[in-house]
Amino acid sequence: MIAFLTGRLAFKAPTHLTLDVQGVGYEVHIPLSTYYSLPNLDEVTALNIHTHLREDAIQLFGFLSQSEKESFLLLTSVSGIGPKLALSVLSSLSITDLVRAIQSEDVEKLATVPGIGKKSAGRITLELKDKVGKIQGVRPQASTPDAPELDGLYEDALSALINLGYRSQDAKEALTRVTKAATGSLALKDLIRKGLTELARG
Repeated sequence: MIAFLTGRLAFKAPTHLTLDVQGVGYEVHIPLSTYYSLPNLDEVTALNIHTHLREDAIQLFGFLSQSEKESFLLLTSVSGIGPKLALSVLSSLSITDLVRAIQSEDVEKLATVPGIGKKSAGRITLELKDKVGKIQGVRPQASTPDAPELDGLYEDALSALINLGYRSQDAKEALTRVTKAATGSLALKDLIRKGLTELARG
């Protein structure tokens, strides 16, 4: 089982990356929470890895922080929540927001995640309420610094949503609604998360 990898970041996208470890390229699936914090290409990156074995494939899931990996493993322990849905949760909610939603049984918040309905959200809160408090490093989020110009953020957010599988037109409409409703500057991760929420609403 591969549990940790350190290598050169050869490629990165919002959904996956390629890590060059001594000439061997490992494709690793990642959540947006990890993508936001990746270094530049060709820089050395260390990832916590979960190796997922399937009958037809071996998949690697990578996380920059141990708390992300722990959250991923907890989510996949819930009936009906596979690796793809677990990544969707971590791409839509910060670890702190996820823990708060589970502990407060906020089914509505969890159900805003693409692919998670109210039934699945209910199972998550029921099965994980007594477990999420043990996730390492969970603390209140620091305030987000002022974001750069919105035009550049809009394009980056649009690219991220398209890479996550959403149609270009749907993503544009969702981001337009988010930017019109914003009362102040938005960081890229907030813009993407709010865009995902809009897309989940249809």
